[in-house]
Amino acid sequence: MFPVSERLAALSPSETLAMSQKSNELKAQGFDVINLSVGEPDFNTPNHIKEAAKQAVDNNFSFYSPVPGYPALRNAICAKLKTDNGLEYQAERIVCSNGAKQSVCNVILAIIGKGDEVIIPAPYWVSYPEMVKLADGVSVVISAGIDQDFKITPAQLEAAITPKTKAIVLCSPSNPTGSVYTREELKQLADVLAKHPQIYILSDEIYEHINYQGQHESIAQFDNVRERVVIINGVSKGYAMTGWRIGWIAAPKWIASACNTLQGQYTSGPCSVAQKAAEAAYTGDQSCIAEMRIAFERRRDLVVGLARQIPGLKVNNPGGAFYIFPDCSSYYGKSVNGKVIANASDLSMYLLEEAHVACVGGGAFGAPECIRLSYATSDENIVKALGWIKTALEKLK
Repeated sequence: MFPVSERLAALSPSETLAMSQKSNELKAQGFDVINLSVGEPDFNTPNHIKEAAKQAVDNNFSFYSPVPGYPALRNAICAKLKTDNGLEYQAERIVCSNGAKQSVCNVILAIIGKGDEVIIPAPYWVSYPEMVKLADGVSVVISAGIDQDFKITPAQLEAAITPKTKAIVLCSPSNPTGSVYTREELKQLADVLAKHPQIYILSDEIYEHINYQGQHESIAQFDNVRERVVIINGVSKGYAMTGWRIGWIAAPKWIASACNTLQGQYTSGPCSVAQKAAEAAYTGDQSCIAEMRIAFERRRDLVVGLARQIPGLKVNNPGGAFYIFPDCSSYYGKSVNGKVIANASDLSMYLLEEAHVACVGGGAFGAPECIRLSYATSDENIVKALGWIKTALEKLK
């Protein structure tokens, strides 16, 4: 074994990326595999955004940008926040990064120190607790199961707060569950947090545009916590731009400044051409958002209907994103050909090997009773995949 740092040794590999890699290995062996493990829109980036990138190349946007991003992009984000969310920000409070993942990590590294507690509602996105580890912080997990639509209550939040609590990470619409907090639910959480002025709120809103419940609601709208909210967003999900790697924060000025300093030392500004593409995404035709959302909602209805026909799966009706997160614990302890399904990891591996459908075990998301299925794929693939899953699960006795 080669010695790695204690910091790296403490980290867990991303189970979502690991499952995607295993499905690709099976495909390379000639198997017909349907990959429902990756949180990535299957649409192509809209043409007007691609054209802006081509123009940026021709216009020689090939040099370093300012660390927090070009002023034109940051101003476009401010305009988007004003138009879409009714929120006032200035460019100095916006920092653009190499994807929203870096944006989240920047904030955590900027404000969390050794022993600081970060409240993380579970199910959670796999990287949140790992980022807290990197910052030498302590994750305080609040579990919210399918019976409460995977959303924490104000009472749960209040009970989790201690003098060491420094931050909370909220994600709505949620990865991995697709659950969406209503305005009233967010207000109730804000009212709890307002009583604890030492707590900063990281509001991950990357799935803002994939919302089937109407207007997106941000916790930043509430006056009693607004100056302690950091909005994290980007172009990956709403504009089908995952590979362009542009995320951003809208933050209190001191946090934006801290993230600017941090980013300046380890990546500098994000890709210049991708920034010009993101600017076009925010300032150009927005009809692509609605078109993709309509398709995702149709697929949501399809996959939920099919999953509910599978005995033993407990499925809610997610209000956003492009995941379902069924409770599959009724299959634990069952077996086939001597192979016992002990947990969600076993079940997801069984479904990959037997049904040739890739999904992700819920243990990685803090919910070991569930598995995550992404429906960011074609209707045909959804029908085939759920049929194959049903057949494979019927073999477990």
